[in-house]
Amino acid sequence: MIEFFAEHFVQNALKVSLVMGLFLSYLGVHVVGRGIVFVDLALGQISMLGIALANYLGYDPTIVSVCFTMVAAFFLSLINIKDRRLKQEAVIGIIYAVASAVTVLLIAKSPHGDSDISEVLFGSLFTVSPENITMMMVLFGSLGLVHLVFRKKFFDLTESIEVDDSHQPGVFKLWNFLFFLSIGLSIVFAVRAGGVIPVFSYLIIPPVSAIMVARSTAGVVIIAMVVSILGSVLGLLFALQFDFPAGSSIVAILGVLFAVFSIMRFVLRYIRKTAVEKPGA
Repeated sequence: MIEFFAEHFVQNALKVSLVMGLFLSYLGVHVVGRGIVFVDLALGQISMLGIALANYLGYDPTIVSVCFTMVAAFFLSLINIKDRRLKQEAVIGIIYAVASAVTVLLIAKSPHGDSDISEVLFGSLFTVSPENITMMMVLFGSLGLVHLVFRKKFFDLTESIEVDDSHQPGVFKLWNFLFFLSIGLSIVFAVRAGGVIPVFSYLIIPPVSAIMVARSTAGVVIIAMVVSILGSVLGLLFALQFDFPAGSSIVAILGVLFAVFSIMRFVLRYIRKTAVEKPGA
């Protein structure tokens, strides 16, 4: 096991995976709590749309991608659906579908269309440069510090939406925008390294797995981060051992961990039910 991580490209992939996994799994607690699981897919795809358009027109991909994602984060934070027959997820899903289609159309005009589409979906963790890793660490560390200092503001807003499904921010609200801004900025850089699907998986699978076994918010956050760490390490080991792509391997391992936590939830519920029924037997 240790010899696998002796290579610099593997160490770089592990660093990126851990940085992405830890912060995205934390953000995922908010995403799942708010019931907007499509938002990261939409923002991730819009980020890739910016990159695809920049490559097509010959502009700087990072600048265009950041601009696209920031504008999208701003408008997503303003979505306020009053018709009870519609859900916010439906609108976000439409945005994701359209952004995906336009991205594919632009990539189809590039010389390496098929390989570019694969990289958009699953990234290329083993080829991430040290400069990109440093940039991600600085960005994710800064965003993490903001969320740590103002954690009560962010969790209060998430809990208010979680408790009252009809509650929507409506007009511009600073903390709601900062939340979407955090997702947008992290996704811009995470997607370029890890791809849309692994980023989505980091955001959703760890927090959902944690929610199934933990009751407190702190417990959910801690377990979600532990799941992301396990998914990163075991996923990379699986990729190296069997010569599979890193991104899809991590997603597969996260899926296995989700299955394990599902079984744990069933067992815990059975134990609790038995403990309640036993005194009256």
